[in-house]
Amino acid sequence: MRTYFDHEKLDVYQLELRFITWVTALLAKIKQRIRDARIAEVSDQLDRASLSALLNTAEGNGRRHRRTRAKFFDDARGSATECAACLDALVAKGVCSGAEIDEGEQLLLRIASTLTKLIERFDFSSSSSSWSSIIREEPHNERHEDEYEHENADEQ
Repeated sequence: MRTYFDHEKLDVYQLELRFITWVTALLAKIKQRIRDARIAEVSDQLDRASLSALLNTAEGNGRRHRRTRAKFFDDARGSATECAACLDALVAKGVCSGAEIDEGEQLLLRIASTLTKLIERFDFSSSSSSWSSIIREEPHNERHEDEYEHENADEQ
């Protein structure tokens, strides 16, 4: 019988591993198609951020103090949203299509949502309203800048 570390039992950790598997294949395709230093920067950042999310989740789950644990989960969530931004950048630069990144974005939405719940569970000072602007179900092109400014004004 195999023995597992506690972080290996987390659904979010398994989702992050799935994302790393998915993004590794995407990055291999990109590397074969395009040899541009600017694209390599985005690809490298995407690779680092995906690994950072996984490692912060594992390290956070190993922490005993609730707030420290929440901080690592928050860092992991930040890395997941950084991955989403990198995917958006690859589309904006014409390297990938929206369809090519859809599976990865769906995984990242699940990862970020799960990490948000873990943060709230371990850090009582966080409120669910502060996370509402992180995850939206509306398409990117339907969000207007004035809505973002209005949300931020409400939070302050």
